[in-house]
Amino acid sequence: MKYGANEEPPFGPDDVELIARDRVFSGYFAVDRLRLRHRRHDGGWTGTIQREVFISGDAVVVLPYDPVRDEVVLIEQFRAGPYANSGGASPQAAWLIETIAGRFEPDEVPEDVARREALEEAGCQLGQVFRMGDFFQSPGCIAEKIHYFCAIADTEHVGGIHGCDHEDEDIRVIVMPRTAALQAVASGRICNITLAFALYWLELNRDRIIRESGLFPPAAT
Repeated sequence: MKYGANEEPPFGPDDVELIARDRVFSGYFAVDRLRLRHRRHDGGWTGTIQREVFISGDAVVVLPYDPVRDEVVLIEQFRAGPYANSGGASPQAAWLIETIAGRFEPDEVPEDVARREALEEAGCQLGQVFRMGDFFQSPGCIAEKIHYFCAIADTEHVGGIHGCDHEDEDIRVIVMPRTAALQAVASGRICNITLAFALYWLELNRDRIIRESGLFPPAAT
């Protein structure tokens, strides 16, 4: 069976049989246990498959960028996942440099989330917004889809410690030259795939963003 990279796979609603879906855990995240079978690429059917899936709702990521200063706005905060990954042996690895991100509140659209989270997490007012796309990051076990944006920002007065007290957030803002951020990905200092993807997207689309925003770096002398 052949189809192009931009074509949808030839499957539809009748090609998945959901046998059972049970909520087996509910806490900071939820976990659902699915039992299902699906049509195979050769036209047959799989046997019954059981999978546990993290349920968290979709999220929004935004990378603020100042074309005039050629700087990006990043954040640093504690993350339980990396801490658990190290078994507590390298606690310093739990503080990650990341993009601004957050989840939806009622009646919000993705761009609304980006603007609200930029203010909450970095005290950063966003200007023109550019959509990167919507992507699953770990589809084998997480139902979350992430909506990615890059946005124009003035980084001159951005900085400090931010976050919502009721969410126990402790977020340090980092304003970094774009080239230094890319070097930090290459060196491993930035080890967050969400941020790495956003920085590489910016690298590929920077000329268009500068042109469409009308904001240009100072001419080299």
